[in-house]
Amino acid sequence: MISWKSPESLWLSQIEKVQPRKTADRDMHFDVAIAGGGYSGLWTAFYLKTVDPSLKIAIFDAKYAGFGASGRNGGWASTLFASSLTSMAERFSKSSAINLYCELHNSLTEIEKVIRANDIDADFHKGGTITVARNSSQLKRAEDTVNEYRNFGFDTYSLLEQSKVIERINVPSAIGGTYTTECARIQPAKLVRGLANLVEEIGVEIYEKSLVSELSKNYLKVNGNKVAADVVVEATEGYRCRIKSSRRRTIPIYSLMIATRRLSKAEIETVGLRDYETFADERNLIIYGQRSNDDRIVFGGRGAPYHFGSEILPKFDSEESIFNLLEETLYDLIPSLRGVEIEYKWGGALAVPRDFLSFVEYDGKSYARLGGYVGDGVTTSNLAARTLADLILGRSSSLTSLPIVNPQRRNWEIEPLRSIGINLGIAGTMRKDKLENQGQDGDLVTKFTDSLMNY
Repeated sequence: MISWKSPESLWLSQIEKVQPRKTADRDMHFDVAIAGGGYSGLWTAFYLKTVDPSLKIAIFDAKYAGFGASGRNGGWASTLFASSLTSMAERFSKSSAINLYCELHNSLTEIEKVIRANDIDADFHKGGTITVARNSSQLKRAEDTVNEYRNFGFDTYSLLEQSKVIERINVPSAIGGTYTTECARIQPAKLVRGLANLVEEIGVEIYEKSLVSELSKNYLKVNGNKVAADVVVEATEGYRCRIKSSRRRTIPIYSLMIATRRLSKAEIETVGLRDYETFADERNLIIYGQRSNDDRIVFGGRGAPYHFGSEILPKFDSEESIFNLLEETLYDLIPSLRGVEIEYKWGGALAVPRDFLSFVEYDGKSYARLGGYVGDGVTTSNLAARTLADLILGRSSSLTSLPIVNPQRRNWEIEPLRSIGINLGIAGTMRKDKLENQGQDGDLVTKFTDSLMNY
């Protein structure tokens, strides 16, 4: 049985204790060898094996399938993407942006289809997302979001007046907000472990407690053993910084979460979320929440510091000051919860590219990587994996021409510039939210910190 050293996640507490699968203990050869047993690696294996059952595919994970962000995230299967429609259109073209967002919508449908067809118990429920505006700056962002989607031909977002927001979620300070149908609440650990079981059933080999220490074309070093492969896939996401050749492609940013005790029917009625909507507000520093299947409010957000040199350690999963901030933020947002006990606290690292653009890269022969989801990976990983499967199999499709395929990109800066800039950016984002709550749009400090991250 694998010990869990970080604060226990609600999600992991709700599944059977993880029993490790077989460990890589010898030299081996596969058609496709995948480093990383999260959503990216599992979905990639699933689609490759589904299309070509003859492929010999293996997944290797240093801990167990779903140990990272795939098993610890906020439980949103959404069509959110880190780069906006407008920024995608400016960088590529309007049609490219529209195609990408259409495929994200298709991916949400695809996830549900796979879950239903294979009886994966993942608490999937498509109740949409309510995003609350609580000051004039936030309301302006809400209006801009609705207008942007409409300008690109999408009618999936609607603007809500104050009373309609409060009907869905009891936030007394709300002055308006938005609602979109395009998000499902999931239990992420159930989904990732269910996917792992599914890919094993169709013939994919999964090796856990199998540390990949080296990756290159046609080769992985796993627990000191040589694994040869026709194609190597790097699907390590938040842990990519540990791979020498990819160290600066993405950085690990920590997102932390809390979960309340189970609420009574009366307490749930006071909170709202009757259709299990996911929820957030329009602040700059991201927060996110959901009503779990067992009637807890599960809530998370950013704000934890970036650690010098992209270091990842179990102790970083727990930042008491951020847990306290999340608790106070939740009570401030939904005052009826004040005093309700917090029973779970946990965290983990997600991957952020320098340009905030998720990617699918393939050299056409022997090496591929996918990821950079900036915390929106539940749905985007499915899209990325389907795209990569088509590339590896040599199939031309609507996916293989998406702007996330082999994009030109820049790496993150070297240290200490990286650490200084990122942490200044986080501090500046917090300051901006504070100023907006005071009726100000920002100041020279926040404009400077925004420029560091090219916002």
